[in-house]
Amino acid sequence: MGFSTLVLAAGAGTRMKSEKPKVAHEILGKPLLRWVIDAARQAGADEVFTVLGHGRGTTVPLAADTTIVIQDEQLGTGHALQIARSSLEAAGVETLVVLSGDTPLLRSETIRSLVDEHLRAAAAVSVLTMCLDDPTGYGRVIRNAQGAFLRIVEHKDASDEELETAEVNSGVYCFDTANLFKMLGELKNNNRQGEFYLTDVAALTLSAGNTVNAFCAEDARELAGINDRVQLAQTTAEAQRRINTRHMLNGVTITEPTSAWIGPDVVLANDVEILPLTTLTGKTSVDWGSVIGPMSRVNNSVIGKSCVVDDSVMIDAVLEDKVSIGPRAYLRPGTIMRTGSRAGTHVEIKKSDIGPNSKVPHLSYIGDTQIGENVNLGAGTITCNYDGVNKHATVIGSGCFVGSDTMLVAPVTLGDNVIIGAGSVITRDVPAGALALTRPEQVIKEDWKRKEAKSHD
Repeated sequence: MGFSTLVLAAGAGTRMKSEKPKVAHEILGKPLLRWVIDAARQAGADEVFTVLGHGRGTTVPLAADTTIVIQDEQLGTGHALQIARSSLEAAGVETLVVLSGDTPLLRSETIRSLVDEHLRAAAAVSVLTMCLDDPTGYGRVIRNAQGAFLRIVEHKDASDEELETAEVNSGVYCFDTANLFKMLGELKNNNRQGEFYLTDVAALTLSAGNTVNAFCAEDARELAGINDRVQLAQTTAEAQRRINTRHMLNGVTITEPTSAWIGPDVVLANDVEILPLTTLTGKTSVDWGSVIGPMSRVNNSVIGKSCVVDDSVMIDAVLEDKVSIGPRAYLRPGTIMRTGSRAGTHVEIKKSDIGPNSKVPHLSYIGDTQIGENVNLGAGTITCNYDGVNKHATVIGSGCFVGSDTMLVAPVTLGDNVIIGAGSVITRDVPAGALALTRPEQVIKEDWKRKEAKSHD
């Protein structure tokens, strides 16, 4: 039987002391909200609903692939479900998992296990619980002598005996929606905060004689919420540990795991080596035998087999096999480096295609350029692609040799096997096999220093 998921993400997160909503803050390059939505998808949710409110100009794009419900006034978790009810009914949802948008470590396997346990028990409500060494502040889960769920007691309302209980409410639930919709109409907000609490649905369900199940998560760290920057850092460190451990067990070498930051959506083949102070984020993939780092940053890029990325930055770029970049190269969006090519020290490349076995060894800027194979660009080569209004293309044929300190003023095309003399400014197309240079005549004035000194006597 299928299920859908509702993610609660309407709050401001005031303890973050930030201009942006809490769920928009990132762990390993990925917003908190996206961690939760993606976990729901991976667990097999038929549809994901997201309740947004505060700062939705920022959060709506993060949840664009879900059904968005707007909670303009945040009056509690129960109120969020009341607001979402019409959307859930329209979608015909029968089993609903409710998640919090600030629990990025929650695994899809745990969500799936909660649903399976809920259905096995034929429960009207299932509560995902966790056991803590220090449960201070959490609502305690009270069971009877047989282990069946009785109630959730808030910390401030618990007796001394109940406070001894280590099992607490995580805020994650699975509902039979027929029962849920009925109980939502019975919720009261007669509490200090004037809010409607979702925990009251469990109590009302028991009072009506229906089954409420409590399912304890294996690892309480999965359910850790984030309320401030300290918890953000702590959760980031735990996410880093889990991700790096998984990659190392799958055959990736990470020489210093505490200094390697790898996002949850990064794909690494076995025998990849990650050197210290390296960050890989977004939809990045690295194929067999490549070495990344030290001190490299790669985002949303594809790296082929046996490549080297040394102390460099790649953003939305592609390396085919046996490509070497760095140290201190910068590949900007739209860059493609073909098999065997190289970008060396202090080279910046933007929206360009560098052909097989072609080299941009050092101190160059290449933008909006198509380069053939076996090309060598000398140090200081610049493609002048911007005239102040528009960008223009440069085309460099195969087998070309461009001397150092050359400026190629686009739009311009070099045919195959062209040679450009060092220090040239090329403004016109050069035919295949030609030599082009624009070097002015050298002027020498002998004894210039001696004459200059006499003029000051």
